[in-house]
Amino acid sequence: MIVLGIETSCDETAAAVVTDARLIRASLVLSQLEQHRPFGGVVPEIAARTHLDHLDRLVREALAQAHVGFDELDGIAATGGPGLIGGVIVGVTMGKALALARDRPFVAVNHLEGHALTCRLTDDVSFPYLLLLVSGGHSQLLAVEGVGRYARLGTTIDDAVGEAFDKVAKMLGLGFPGGPAVETAALDGDPVRFDLPRPLRGRPGADFSFSGLKTAVRLAAESLPPGAFAPGDLADLAASFQAAVGDVLADRTAHAIALFRARHPAAHVLVVAGGVAANAALRARLGEVAAAHDMRLVAPPPRLCTDNAAMIAWAGIERLRLGLTDGLDFAPRPRWPLDPHAEAA
Repeated sequence: MIVLGIETSCDETAAAVVTDARLIRASLVLSQLEQHRPFGGVVPEIAARTHLDHLDRLVREALAQAHVGFDELDGIAATGGPGLIGGVIVGVTMGKALALARDRPFVAVNHLEGHALTCRLTDDVSFPYLLLLVSGGHSQLLAVEGVGRYARLGTTIDDAVGEAFDKVAKMLGLGFPGGPAVETAALDGDPVRFDLPRPLRGRPGADFSFSGLKTAVRLAAESLPPGAFAPGDLADLAASFQAAVGDVLADRTAHAIALFRARHPAAHVLVVAGGVAANAALRARLGEVAAAHDMRLVAPPPRLCTDNAAMIAWAGIERLRLGLTDGLDFAPRPRWPLDPHAEAA
């Protein structure tokens, strides 16, 4: 089985060709960082226009790189949500048009399911497993019990962890995107210099909160001598923030492991996915948690943690295997929870 994947949910325009033998034959990602950097964040209108300008070319280049023609495709998968609705519409419309013109099945993929199933593409992980999904828009802990079968064990009650990284980077003048900028600044910093809070640590359940931590970073920055930050101050504050995030993720994940094992006593895999999963320090911290609870940590390579179309193509393969397709009347969704019993995400 060979599937074309299309991803346009935020600020990466991506196309990929993947086979059911877990082979990525092509994966192209066009970053929009330069367009959004002057604004310090993603501008939805700019993102949608950029997708519109480049998606057709990326699809053609992905097929050429994979040495695959449209008639050799077994399906076309496009992110159907959640995400910035203008961008999602661009990708879904392209996917539908190709499916109609070439008489191929169309699969609307939940972007979060793309992240959730990436470990099955890279590491052939079996169901069930515990997933920590951390990105710019999402912080969730989920029991992954099958394709389309998710039970949310915890979520953020305010800000997503990736958003917290972006806001802290902006406060400190580190630039956009914030995650890599904070991680780089933290490399030479003292993670215990600033006494920052660990929201909800030790509390029952597996929910997250990062709003108070962001405020604490702002107050710590304001307590420093007026004028430009000294390099040591920036590094220490970035390191202290990253350490606080690591402690929060570790604590909440440990609580989720207990909840997960109540459902699946024999399961032993912890997966971390999403853009924030590319952070090496946080991966190491989660590796400690997994080892302490006799779990195996699986983290896709960084290029498959950030938004990409290979994960969308793979999720399309997983759904096509089960005979799950979507009609051309599918409506793009700005919100689309993985757990249908949870609030919209």
